[in-house]
Amino acid sequence: MQGNRVHGSVYTDEALFQLELERIWYRGWVYVGHESEVPNKNDFVMKSIGPQPVIMTRDNGGEIRLLQNRCPHRGNQVCLKEKGNTRAFTCPYHSWTFSNTGDLIGFAFPDGYRDNPDADKKRLGLGVLPRVESYQGFVFGSFAAEGISLAEHLGGAAETLDRLVQTSPDGKIELTAGYLKHRARTNWKFILENECDGYHPAFVHSSIFSVADSAIGTYYGDQSTALTRDYGGGHTEVDLRPEFRKADIPLRWFGTTAERLPAYVEAMNTAYGKEKARQIMIDGTPHVMIFPNLFIAEIQVFVIQPISVNETIQHATAIQFKGAPDLNRRMRQQTMGSVGPAGLLLADDTEMYERNQRGAESLTPAWLFLGRGEQRERRDENGYMVGHSTDEVPSRGIWRHYTQVMEAQS
Repeated sequence: MQGNRVHGSVYTDEALFQLELERIWYRGWVYVGHESEVPNKNDFVMKSIGPQPVIMTRDNGGEIRLLQNRCPHRGNQVCLKEKGNTRAFTCPYHSWTFSNTGDLIGFAFPDGYRDNPDADKKRLGLGVLPRVESYQGFVFGSFAAEGISLAEHLGGAAETLDRLVQTSPDGKIELTAGYLKHRARTNWKFILENECDGYHPAFVHSSIFSVADSAIGTYYGDQSTALTRDYGGGHTEVDLRPEFRKADIPLRWFGTTAERLPAYVEAMNTAYGKEKARQIMIDGTPHVMIFPNLFIAEIQVFVIQPISVNETIQHATAIQFKGAPDLNRRMRQQTMGSVGPAGLLLADDTEMYERNQRGAESLTPAWLFLGRGEQRERRDENGYMVGHSTDEVPSRGIWRHYTQVMEAQS
């Protein structure tokens, strides 16, 4: 990055992609999964950190662990199911068996290892991620044994997760609706930037806004009072609350009214009191991108998984609010309508990602310009850089952090 310009090769260079894996995906904190996906002891679910498969388990003591899916004997994958409940994983190749804490329990035909000093079970377990922490149920992991805490990584963006869970009467969300997987032939950073790009929705998504008779398009118009925000650390947001507060109508953020969800409104009033509940229901849920891979898009969670320099998978699921079954049903329906197999929203974005990638592979212009709104950005009351909803404050914030991380000494 040079000032407000980014070189096109950052989306296409294979050597740079490998360095990103080392310095971003395998050194820093990365979102892996949600506690609700392994609610019971011995539950497990397959996840990933970049191209690396990871088993997220809740062991018999109730602790969440992240294990690498690779037998230390011959490298075979020990877990073949997407999810389940088990105390142990057995490698299908030579039947080595491991507990769901990663420890090697036993060899098949153990006499062959008798008196072999290198056949030490304590040193032949599965790879275990050394750092695992969660915040508001969101589980993050790091391959690095040392580094900043999760709280330091999240910084001011942690408040957006607080804002998300308080939209539930029980103060908790669940990610239990199942995931849709969308493969795009694009570099992961085009998706990272797009998630809080408020400049494109009025054009790219005009069809779905018109079909759905939605006012969302106006929030990304030239006269909008909505904001873009850079929290630092690569975390960014499109903050639509100024528009929702101007309308002063509960549940407008969800495109409905309080009269249509009476049970939810009653539960919120009981949990928070009428005044606070009303404000929560006016503000709605956040639209935030937590670096490098967790995107919360009001009613959905997206997880970005880079596969190669020009291939990325997005995992998408509907947010479910604990204690709000009537709202949750609508959440699932709207998720299918927007990002399902026949949904319009993600199809629009994917077309743009892939066109971006093809364009980036051209030689000129070598530098891409990200200067929109630079002359009018400012600091908000918390010291974070903000701009108009169509300004490229988020992209510039992402690239500043990216440059700092990639240039840091190992």
